[in-house]
Amino acid sequence: MRYLAIGLIVLLAAGIWSYQKFFKAPAGPAAAAAAPAATAAKPAAPGGGTPQGMPVEAEVIKAERIAQEIIAVGSLRSNESVTLSSEIAGRITSIRFREGQPVAKGQLLFELDDSIYRAELEQARAGLELSRRNHERAQELFGRKLISTRERDEAAAQLDVDRAAVALAEARLAKTRIRAPFAGVVGLRPVSPGDYITAGQALAPLEQLSVLKADFRLSEAALPAIKVGQALNLEVDAYPGQAFPGRVYAIDPRLAEESRSIGVRASVPNDQGLLRPGLFARVRLVIAERNGAVLVPEQSVVPQANQLFVYVIEDGKAALRPVELGLRQSGRVEVVSGVKPGDVVITAGAQKIGPGAPVTPINLAPPPAAQDGATAADKKG
Repeated sequence: MRYLAIGLIVLLAAGIWSYQKFFKAPAGPAAAAAAPAATAAKPAAPGGGTPQGMPVEAEVIKAERIAQEIIAVGSLRSNESVTLSSEIAGRITSIRFREGQPVAKGQLLFELDDSIYRAELEQARAGLELSRRNHERAQELFGRKLISTRERDEAAAQLDVDRAAVALAEARLAKTRIRAPFAGVVGLRPVSPGDYITAGQALAPLEQLSVLKADFRLSEAALPAIKVGQALNLEVDAYPGQAFPGRVYAIDPRLAEESRSIGVRASVPNDQGLLRPGLFARVRLVIAERNGAVLVPEQSVVPQANQLFVYVIEDGKAALRPVELGLRQSGRVEVVSGVKPGDVVITAGAQKIGPGAPVTPINLAPPPAAQDGATAADKKG
């Protein structure tokens, strides 16, 4: 038995020696050489230490100004608009403007044949001169008690009548001159010199374009929110992407019974002359403004199980935060709670990650610590 136990111990020692020689990984210099190679095969993150995470796009949230708006449609009108016409019939002798050109207030635009009206004025002036002399003579004779009071009064009354006749003739003559009632731009005329026109016939439009009116309607639900002086922006198809500012200056006191809507009118400066009456306009009426709002891109909001979330980056990893949303504005949405200024929100690539996943924002510069570590490593190498 003793020899059997000794034999078993010898066999066990021989097996251990064989395993160490033929199956165990080499140690010493060979193992030391293999270790750096294995370490070099692993990808290093910027700054060293940990491997890079899933690439995503992100945005550093800042406090911004937000405006609550009501959107409506309307049309533009001239600040002042009139169709020029004549109060009397006559033949056009002269046209003193060029179509489509600006004119000043009081500028002469049309002249009509005035020969008859000038003759009537001369006749009235002659009668007035006679009446003046008769009145002077009557005053002298009445002072000498040679005529009665009635005769003196008749001479004074005739003087007044002839004065009125002169004023009437002058007014008729003035109507042969058609002038601009306000400064503006004269449109296209359908008449020419030599045409005989009738009273009230349309001669040309006159539009004041330095300021335009924007007319639009809002539902009755918006009545408490609108007031005179509110700011608005207009957009027209003629100039896509360009906004024209304006302000509400009048609100219709009566609602339309058919549509239960209220008419609103705003003034829109048109100093550059880009806008024209009749243009269709989309109106954005600002009813409330505030600063310090937190806005995130709409695509960064992730709906899950009847709740809304956004991914933020914390210590290089994605963290899912529940949020409450407020107003929307031009592709961005207000976050009432859940995100604060300075947070880094993932805006693209959220569908490829989950909570706690390592992420790398590819559109943002690395933090200063990472940049300093990379610079030191480059200098050492």
